[in-house]
Amino acid sequence: MTASRAPLTVLAAAALTVAAGGLGVATARAAAPACGVIYRITSQWAGGFGADVTVTNLGDPVTGWTLGWALAPGQGITQAWNAAVSVSGTAVTATNVGYNGSVATGASVSFGFNGTWSGSNPVPSSFTLNGTACAGSQPPSPTPTPCTGPSTPPATPAPAVKVWLAGDSTMMNAGTCPIGWGGQLAAYFTAGVTVQNSAVGGRSIQTWLYEGNVTGTKNAAGECTLSSTAYSSRWTAMLDGFRPGDYLFIQFGINDGDPACPRHVGTARFKELLGVMASAAKARGARPVLVTPVAAITCSGATAVGNRGFVTETKDAAAANAVPVIDLHARSVALYNSLRLCPNNGDYTTGAVGAFFCNDHTHFEAAGARQIAGVITAALREQNLPLAAYLK
Repeated sequence: MTASRAPLTVLAAAALTVAAGGLGVATARAAAPACGVIYRITSQWAGGFGADVTVTNLGDPVTGWTLGWALAPGQGITQAWNAAVSVSGTAVTATNVGYNGSVATGASVSFGFNGTWSGSNPVPSSFTLNGTACAGSQPPSPTPTPCTGPSTPPATPAPAVKVWLAGDSTMMNAGTCPIGWGGQLAAYFTAGVTVQNSAVGGRSIQTWLYEGNVTGTKNAAGECTLSSTAYSSRWTAMLDGFRPGDYLFIQFGINDGDPACPRHVGTARFKELLGVMASAAKARGARPVLVTPVAAITCSGATAVGNRGFVTETKDAAAANAVPVIDLHARSVALYNSLRLCPNNGDYTTGAVGAFFCNDHTHFEAAGARQIAGVITAALREQNLPLAAYLK
């Protein structure tokens, strides 16, 4: 493991909240500029740091946004996600990417970045949104709350929600590389959400559901036969644990394309099993969300391109079962392009691609897993899924 992959020490978050009222405008059709910004230093290490930024639109709806601020002496930015970030001198501009440009009045959008520092690492003192200053800054708060709703807390606390995860190694918990995005997901939510990650490396949807009961023999339809239809302990634990209002995120399709049993799953069987899981969750009051398989990094010249199967099948199963789908495959490819991870020389131990991926083209370092989890939470907001109300 290179020095760039040393474990990050999570510090108390530094935050800055800025609010501005509407300024005088020449015509009634001009947008009233107003914004709120929360800038959190989420982790810091010798010479480097990670930060999350949440922008709340307190003015008229926008269809594109650019946030600006100034770097302190010794600060720099090395990579970003969910925004295109550029630096000229000390001036930083963060611009929306294709999927998060529209922000309604009162809505928020978030992005993150990794940076460098020397001497000190202060939070910015001011921001601009689409060229208009956000004024009236407040002192940094160690426990910031995004400006996404009224300042008065609701009379009745939101009920606790559990998010259950079923998937493969790109989702699973792990202490060192590979690190799945599911292990980074809880950090994006308030204390009202707990995450139960039951993803396991190397599993297809069938071997995850029927652990130990999938044989090495195919039947006449070309599917791996089952020695028993008894479910794995991980699925029975979910079935027993689901409560109304819980969520189930399901991401398979990476190992399912193996031509050999036991991992092999045909496309029809794949859709069938997604339906089985979605229906079982719904029957218990939980809300299933299907997730297309996250992309590996494959370059066509300077462009990252898709490389997974079962994407269409996942979308088809979502439509057939009337459940939401997050196209993580397309969103992850868009993220890789925004980070300019292509072209690369195939060395996954150095540079931006090395900071994102393990020493392969598939699995993630902590920074990469954190960004993929951020892509998932951005989709929750953009698709107006109720779970988004619990995001920080």
